[in-house]
Amino acid sequence: MLGRYMAGAVAARTGNEMAGPALLLLGLAVTGSASAGASLLAGLTVSAAVGGPLLGVFLDRVRRPGLVLAASMGGYAAGLAIIVAGVGRLPHGVLVGVAVLAGLLGPALAGGWTAQLPLVAEPARLPRANALDAMTYNVAGLAGPAVVGALASVAGPQVAALSALALVLAAVGGAWSLPKRRPPDAHEAAPASKGVLRELAAGFVAIARPGSLRRATVVSMISMGGVAMLVVAAPLLGQRLTGQTGHGALLLAVVAVAGLAANGVLARRTFDPDRVLLLSTLVIAAALGLAAVAQSMPVAILAAVLAGVGEGPQLTALFAVRHREAPAHLRSQIFTTGASLKITSFALGSAAAGPLVDRSVEAALLAGAGIMLLAALAYALLSPRP
Repeated sequence: MLGRYMAGAVAARTGNEMAGPALLLLGLAVTGSASAGASLLAGLTVSAAVGGPLLGVFLDRVRRPGLVLAASMGGYAAGLAIIVAGVGRLPHGVLVGVAVLAGLLGPALAGGWTAQLPLVAEPARLPRANALDAMTYNVAGLAGPAVVGALASVAGPQVAALSALALVLAAVGGAWSLPKRRPPDAHEAAPASKGVLRELAAGFVAIARPGSLRRATVVSMISMGGVAMLVVAAPLLGQRLTGQTGHGALLLAVVAVAGLAANGVLARRTFDPDRVLLLSTLVIAAALGLAAVAQSMPVAILAAVLAGVGEGPQLTALFAVRHREAPAHLRSQIFTTGASLKITSFALGSAAAGPLVDRSVEAALLAGAGIMLLAALAYALLSPRP
């Protein structure tokens, strides 16, 4: 059952990672305007902040959350299909609206899947399964953009977008086959009479309550702003060092590979997720600082390796804290809400990074390192006093 879960997670998340770049290329190819693709991508991501918590409530309410996941991915794929068929034919505003609606379901491909991991992994195997699950994000982050680039070059952006859609649909079967949730014990059951708004409030209260869950959520949110600085700055860093922006994409691939390798090592060990969360954040800060002062491509690659060594375990530690701390009847909501908060933080970081990178790549990378140190400071401030 765990193998089927992992296969579905890889397919869903790779399709999701492909969708954004594919829409960017499709909008540019059909309309000749980069802003067309950018607005489609923005529509697909901006609504996640609303969709995540609501989707989590419904996943927590049902005995067969896999059916909700399957329906959500089907709706997401349908939205992509309408966009692919409609670019150049339907009004652009309509397509952006479709992207916004599809984006409401986007958290199903990330936090929605991860929240169901206890259904397929026994408590004793959950730490290792959690590390393997985090590795699916690394695989998707590495393969998604690379596959889109290859397909777009050979067959066109429409084929790349349709391939993303096909991968999301391929994951529907895995979601459908997820087992039923066991009936909740009396002490963990949410009152059936609770309305959606009250359950949403309960989920946010659980995240905001002092403790390691709040600390991990805040640290991950702040960190995503620093990661955004790296993602936006990488192409221009590659251009500054080698004269080619494509080498910046290589740096991001190195980050993904290093994160995958680090999580592979972590999956074989017992670890304290709270400590790993802090240490990994500091490693990413050091990586961004090294990238800022890099004067050669080998040094930049070393910085990318360090960034991956931090990013991979940071995600694994975050998931471990959520699985440990989330009340059973709120687990899905906490995972999807956390995913939505991270997406929003990344979007804000990207918006801030653009003008900063135009002025100075080094300044953007140093700002990213500072944001990571701010995340580490937040960890300290939100930790219980001795």
